[in-house]
Amino acid sequence: MSQVHSNLHRSAWTDWWEGTRRTDIWWTLAWFDIVLRYRRSMLGPLWLTLSMGAMIGGMGPLYSSLFGTELTKFFPHLALGLIFWTTFSSMITDSCNAFINSGNYLKQSYFPVSLFVWRSMSRNLIQFAHQIILYVPVAIWAGVSLKMHALLFIPAFALFLLNAHALGLVLGFICTRYRDVAQIVISIMQMLMFLTPVFWLPENLPDRAKLVLWNPLAQMLDLLRAPLMGGVSDTHNWTGLLIWTVLNLALASWLFSRYRRRVVYWL
Repeated sequence: MSQVHSNLHRSAWTDWWEGTRRTDIWWTLAWFDIVLRYRRSMLGPLWLTLSMGAMIGGMGPLYSSLFGTELTKFFPHLALGLIFWTTFSSMITDSCNAFINSGNYLKQSYFPVSLFVWRSMSRNLIQFAHQIILYVPVAIWAGVSLKMHALLFIPAFALFLLNAHALGLVLGFICTRYRDVAQIVISIMQMLMFLTPVFWLPENLPDRAKLVLWNPLAQMLDLLRAPLMGGVSDTHNWTGLLIWTVLNLALASWLFSRYRRRVVYWL
C-alpha cells in the first residue's frame, strides 16, 4: 500500500495529529507568508507595530473625551481591545481561506488539512507578537500593576488558541465548499466589533444592553484583557467560553471526520 493511500485511510484523530505535530512545515510556511508579504520593505512587519501604535495613540485621547473616562484607565483598555480584536478578526477571516490559499499543496500531494489551519493561525500570531509589545509602554505610562492573577492570561490564551483552531477548521470547510460564506463572515465581524467592548467600557452599558456581553468574542476579550490590566474576569465569562468551546470542538470534530477527504475536490 502506498504512503498516500495509507494516509487517506487514517482515523480522524491520527490525521489531525499528523498535521498538528508537523510544526516544521506549518511554522515555516507561516514565516515565509510574512516574509513575502513585506518583501522589499525596509521596516517589514514593524509596519504592523507602527500602524497599530498610530491608531491607539490617535483614538485614545479622542474616545476618552467622548466617553468622559479618565485617560489612564481608558488607554490600556483601548490598546488591548484593538490589539486583541485585530488578532481575532484576522484569524477568523483568514481561516475562511485557509484551504483555498493552500490549494496548490493539497492538489499536488496528500497533506493533513489541519496543517493549513495551524499555518493560518501562526501567521496571525506572528503579527500579534509585533503588536502586543505596544502595550508595555502604555501599561507603564498608565501605572498598571500586575498581580498574581495575571497568570490567568495563560489558560485564557490557551483557550483562545483552542477555539481559534476549532473555528478555523469549521470555517475552512464551509467556506471552501460555499465561497460566499467568507463575505458573510467578514460582514458579521464588522458588526461584532461594535457589539464587543473594544472601544467602549462594559460598565457604561444600561442593564438590558448587557446581554451583548454574552457574545463569545466579548467574553474571550475580557478573559485576555482583564489579567493584563490587573483585574480578574467574571466567572460567567469563563463558564460561557467553556460551553462555547465544547460546542465548537464538537462541530469541528464532526466536520473534520466527515469532510476532511473531500476538501481537495472543492478547490
